[in-house]
Amino acid sequence: MCPRPVTFVNPGEKMSHIWQDLRTGNWLTPARIRNYALLVLAISVAGLIGLLATSDHMIDRNGKPIGTDFSNVYAAGVLTLSGKAPDAYDPKLQHAAEIAVFEGRDVPFFGWHYPPFFLMVAALLALMPYGFALACWLAVSLPAFMAAVHSIVPRRETWLVTAAFPAVFVNVGHGQNGFFTAALLGGFLTLLDRRPALAGLCLGLLSYKPQFGILIPLVLLATGRWTTIVSAAATVIALIAMSTLMFGMNVWHAFAESATFTRTIVLEAGGTGWEKIQSLFSAVRMWGGGIDLAYAAQAALALMLAVTIIRLWRSQAAFELKAAALAIASLLATPYVLDYDLVVLGIAIAFLARHGFARGFHPYEISLLALAWAAPFLTRSIAGLSGIPLGLFVMIALYAMTLRRAASDLGIHAIGSSRLVKA
Repeated sequence: MCPRPVTFVNPGEKMSHIWQDLRTGNWLTPARIRNYALLVLAISVAGLIGLLATSDHMIDRNGKPIGTDFSNVYAAGVLTLSGKAPDAYDPKLQHAAEIAVFEGRDVPFFGWHYPPFFLMVAALLALMPYGFALACWLAVSLPAFMAAVHSIVPRRETWLVTAAFPAVFVNVGHGQNGFFTAALLGGFLTLLDRRPALAGLCLGLLSYKPQFGILIPLVLLATGRWTTIVSAAATVIALIAMSTLMFGMNVWHAFAESATFTRTIVLEAGGTGWEKIQSLFSAVRMWGGGIDLAYAAQAALALMLAVTIIRLWRSQAAFELKAAALAIASLLATPYVLDYDLVVLGIAIAFLARHGFARGFHPYEISLLALAWAAPFLTRSIAGLSGIPLGLFVMIALYAMTLRRAASDLGIHAIGSSRLVKA
């Protein structure tokens, strides 16, 4: 019996093949996309089942509520239903309400930082038992997000890839509102040209997360989208009027006073945890920089984003690139963006994928999109272990990629190889 010949692999040649695959994106075949998505989805579902199985009366084994951040929404709703809406903005009273929700168990404090009109949603949820309210919250918001992504890339595989998006797992685990944020932003962008009034309605509803609206009004003004501006303004005015009629002016005073706590404790002192926040401000603070330096760096980034996003939107670049850039820039411009907010990246990835399917992909773009898809699983742990804000770096790279594609489409300058990779 003859022995099998031994094949020696040249390490340099192997690395060359790896880099070539990363460059072309050939490694990410349709079969691998499906298998990777199924694997991540299975791990996510197993993790959530394990979390529930090891919990005790909606408290996990670490002493945190199931749905963690959702506990502040539910407790604020309980206070609102009892006629004490302003108390939600008092950290001590809000924490006491959270403890009461869980029958006196000493759960961690999760602050309520939203505008008063979001108390209407909180109160509606508080009409139900906590577990059922959390289930309804996710059962409504997750399909809305998935539908928004599918409307951008109407392919059958979009449903699976979106459901398995790691940011979905992060958002579900926190019981957070990232699905609503992404769905409203996606709706605003997809409706902007066809139904500008409805786009304005989506934008007005998105004002419950005002930190993500830094750049959007500038874009609307720079491009003269007056119908959308009026619709958004009318929506916000209506929300303010309704919440004032329901809860009184005191709730707005309480909201204004709570801003100091939010700014100094939650943001500047890192009460939320530097590893959770994926902004340049947080990165500077995590690396030992002072508050003034962090604000200066964040302001410089926001200014650069404002200049480039306005130039992009006033150009003849494809709408998909404008939409993707605005979604990414909205995340980058704010000093307070957490890992569960990276659900919004799903909207940007979808627009970039649609443009790539139509025009082809430039070198390394497919691999970067895959990294952006996977990043939310890793951002918190990598930042905690190494001080590297992966989410921030990925968003910056994705924004640069979008501007580069726009420049290439407009023929401003050549980008790398002229050969495109078709999906």
